[in-house]
Parts: sequence; structure tokens; C-alpha cells
Amino acid sequence: MFDKTRLIGATALTVALLGGTAASAQTAGTVAFLMPDQASTRYEEHDFPGFQAEMENLCPDCTVIYQNANADVALQQQQFNSAITQGAKVIVLDPVDSSAAASLVQLAQSQGVKIIAYDRPIPDVPADYYVSFDNEAIGQAIAESLVAHLEETGVPKDVGGVLQINGSPTDAAAGLIRDGIDAGLDNSGYTTLAEYDTPDWAPPKAQEWTSGQITRFGDEIVGVVAANDGTAGGAIAAFKAAGVDPVPPVTGNDATNAALQLIIAGDQYNTISKPSEIVAAAAAQVAVQLLNGETPEAETTLYDTPSQLFVPVVVTRENIKEEIFDTGIASAEDICTGRYAEGCAELGIE
Repeated sequence: MFDKTRLIGATALTVALLGGTAASAQTAGTVAFLMPDQASTRYEEHDFPGFQAEMENLCPDCTVIYQNANADVALQQQQFNSAITQGAKVIVLDPVDSSAAASLVQLAQSQGVKIIAYDRPIPDVPADYYVSFDNEAIGQAIAESLVAHLEETGVPKDVGGVLQINGSPTDAAAGLIRDGIDAGLDNSGYTTLAEYDTPDWAPPKAQEWTSGQITRFGDEIVGVVAANDGTAGGAIAAFKAAGVDPVPPVTGNDATNAALQLIIAGDQYNTISKPSEIVAAAAAQVAVQLLNGETPEAETTLYDTPSQLFVPVVVTRENIKEEIFDTGIASAEDICTGRYAEGCAELGIE
């Protein structure tokens, strides 16, 4: 297991931070955990297991409902209605469409059901709480990391530029990441050649768009700021299919196993370490407090919603061993397979 205390740092995940009484809660109830899509493997592999484990720890008599909408707004609404019908008193919602989710929040609150916005905010109607990593800080961090790398490697600023691959246009969190990327690129001196909002965060869409930009700009592309590891993987696949060698530095976000392997191989430049289990555990603590009729404390407010935002960590080949493997977020057994074994050995990952 990874060391949560070390990873969270200044925003330490403690019961005291969220009000101090969740760990002693005995109230039983039904809580729903509704996730948005299957384009990323994180929800089944990390978010839900982390949420379920913390719920079992804090409220063993509680019932947990888990559903994934597979990027379907109508399906998520059905799942939401079903959760209420099954007696859910708290719903943790990561919306497919942040705007469409406003009506879900209103419906739930009219029936006394509490809503925890998770990962993606719901800007139009305040939820009861919001738990996430700081998405704007993520975008700015990956962009600034790329800019620093380009400067350190002597890439000129007056020739070519970067591609910007954003997330889904229906995801408010993607908008925050985009804003952060913009801030990280502003005044960098590097031109943004073209920008794309990726429908449903789908890697094939990012790959298709990047292929077109390679045809359009060729070797003028000096780097790619991709908003997550899936879109980064799509971009990298496009460069490889076009025979581009080496692949320009590409950013990412989520520290998926595939991205960690690409970083080790030198195909992806960076990602963001944000173990989903941390945010999921925080959401479980808030859920139990809301079940008990308590008011969780908040360190900030976003979209008029009390919020807990955790600090992201940029991971590159230089610190991947320390941040990912030494902390137990990932294991060499899972990552250092096949063609990645040589890279792991170079980095002392074993």
C-alpha cells in the first residue's frame, strides 16, 4: 500500500481535517458512488476500491452502490434515479456532463439527499461538498514542467510550437485543467500551434486529431500538452504511426500504469501523481459525516461549494522511482514487464 500521509503533504487526509468524528460514526445508510466513464481504467482500479475500503472502515453496516455511466448522460441519470429509489441518502457524483448534472443535484436536494461532487465540479448548482485534486493546478503544473524541459534542452522559441489537447468539453474539470494549461503556457514564448477539446476524453479521438496536426505542422511540433494520460497515449501513438522519432515531449495526468511505462521508456515526458484512493477515501469520510447529519469542514470554496482540493505532484523520469515506486503507488512487478524492464533497470526500479 502507498504512504498516504507522505503523498498528501500539507493537505493531510485526516478525520480531524474533515470534522473529527467520521471514524467513530455508527449510523448505517446507503451511499451511491456514481462514476462517469470507462475511457480511463482508474475508476474500477483505484477510485471505487479506495472508496469502498474507507466506507467499510468507517461504516461497515452501510450499503454502497457503485455504477459507471460509460460516458452516457442519459444512463447516468437513470443510475442516479435508481440510487435514490434504492434509498441512497448520500450520492458521490462524478458527472458525465457537468452542466446536465445541475438538475440531478436539484432533484436530490429536493428529496433530502446529499450530493458530493467528485473530481469534476458542478458549477451551476452548489453541491453539498466537492472533493478533488486541484485541477487548475494540475494543468498549470504539467504545462510549466514541459516549458522548463523545452528551455533546458535548448528548444528555440521562435520556431514551431506546441499542440494542446484538452479534455471533454462537457467536463468542468477539463475546463479547469485547460485554464491551468493556458496559464502555464502564457508568456512562455512557445506558440500554441493548435488546440483540441477531446470528446469524452477518448484516446482514439486524440490520436486522430494529432495525426492531422502532424500532417499539418510536421517537425514544427516541439511538444504536446495533453490533459490526461489517455489523450497523451493517443498523441504518442499518432507520432509513432507517422514514424516520428524521437517523439516530442508529451505531458499527461493520472499516473496510469500505461503512462508510467511510457515515461520509463522515454515516450511520455510527464504525468501527475494523484492516487485516486486518496480522494475516494476523503469522499467516504465526508459521506459518513453527511449521513450523521454533520457539516464537514472545508479548506476552500469552489463554485459556491465547500471543497477539499488536494495538491498534485508532477512525475517525470527523473523522480518516478521516488514518487511512484518508493511510495508503493505502483510496483515494479506490474510496470517493469517486457520492453520496459530495461528502462526500469536504468532507473534503479526493482
